[in-house]
Amino acid sequence: MITFLLNQELRQEQDLSPNMTVLNYLRTRVGKTGTKEGCGSGDCGACTVVLGERDGDRIRYRSVNSCLTFVSALHGKQLITVEDLKSKDGRLHPVQQAMVDFHGSQCGFCTPGFIMSMFALSKNKPAANKHDILEALAGNLCRCTGYRPIVDAARAIAEQPGLADEFSRYEQELVARLAKIETDTLVTLSGDNKVCFSPTSSDELATLLIEHPDARLLAGGTDLALEVTQFHRELPKMIYLGNVAEMKTLEETDEALIIGAARSLSDSYEALSTLYPDFGELLHRFASLQIRNQGTLGGNIGNASPIGDAPPVLIALNATLVLRKGNAVRELPVEDYFLSYKVTAQEQGEFIERIIVPKPAAHQHFRVYKLSKRLDDDISAVCGAFNLTIENGIVTDARIGFGGMAATPKRAAGCERALVGQAWNMATVKTAMKALEADFEPLSDFRASKEYRTRTAANLLYKCFIEQQDLKLETRVTSYV
Repeated sequence: MITFLLNQELRQEQDLSPNMTVLNYLRTRVGKTGTKEGCGSGDCGACTVVLGERDGDRIRYRSVNSCLTFVSALHGKQLITVEDLKSKDGRLHPVQQAMVDFHGSQCGFCTPGFIMSMFALSKNKPAANKHDILEALAGNLCRCTGYRPIVDAARAIAEQPGLADEFSRYEQELVARLAKIETDTLVTLSGDNKVCFSPTSSDELATLLIEHPDARLLAGGTDLALEVTQFHRELPKMIYLGNVAEMKTLEETDEALIIGAARSLSDSYEALSTLYPDFGELLHRFASLQIRNQGTLGGNIGNASPIGDAPPVLIALNATLVLRKGNAVRELPVEDYFLSYKVTAQEQGEFIERIIVPKPAAHQHFRVYKLSKRLDDDISAVCGAFNLTIENGIVTDARIGFGGMAATPKRAAGCERALVGQAWNMATVKTAMKALEADFEPLSDFRASKEYRTRTAANLLYKCFIEQQDLKLETRVTSYV
């Protein structure tokens, strides 16, 4: 049975299919049809809702795609929809009123999703700047091309940082109500001959996976849910990781970041971007904020997609996975995890528990580039990560990872050999670019042709060289001044 708050109403659901999405739950079970289905794949944002989670003595709000969120993820949380924003006396929420005042709604289909994204933004960043606004709304599409008035409405809200609403006034009461929902014991949801287990510890998860090795692991669900919404498959047995506190932690040592495999990309952003600014820039382009609020680093690795954005970066950074099966734990370099298309070295009954990301070393230069058809919320045609150690003008080490170039994320071994031990100059880079062309035999698909991928992958190395030279020039000029 799962227990959660539907706005202020306590809900307990026992006989409910774990394959049901929050979107379908809202529309078919409780009659809240303000939340719309646009794409069913997390691309348009029409179905955006907000989840409130207890964070100490405060409530933390996250915008999520309800079309990709299974109902098991609701346990212990507050689910807020567009219908819930108006006050008890019927007045529109300030976000809703701003959309009216700035004529932000045209056909209206996308409007509920935009309002929910703006609501979450107003809670998390009351004095949001332009960048914050565009990031928060990047996962919402308006087919009437009405973005300017919508952005104007969001700016108007940001100019009222002291904005109070009923969610603020009753926050402590809500914290107390959520605290009463038991979240430290195993929860099981079953219905329609399907079951989902929600363990609360790594030990409990390890035991469950030994007992049910055929269960699918559900973290953010932003990829797994597509099997239901797009391919109309059934997932008879799942294990939800969102309540395993140990797998949502982030630990920093002198040598590395240790990130729990179930920690969201949004929660991992600050630490990763501080160490590796280019990794942070990539995360900004990693789907939408709604997806990053749910998607996890472990899930992006575990789904073994050849076009996943994180694996080539982690390969270049020489990151390591901590894999667990029962009580047995082993470490495996990320580059050795991928065997062939969608096939990994992960054994049955085994799961990714943590990801270890080494900190940058002296003389290390790291760059990441993502090529896609649009800037925001798009899948890579090519993603290249370059980790070069350059001492006294000589490349002493090189780790280069690519996604979109092969059946798995993969290192450019020939390119690396052409660089290591050589002077970091244009002649070496041209030789390495030629070697890189022989490292891969990419496919042509609707995202890019093999010729495009081959040419641009080599050109990304050239771009890395040019940027590193520009940085050296900038440093010299700054020092001189």
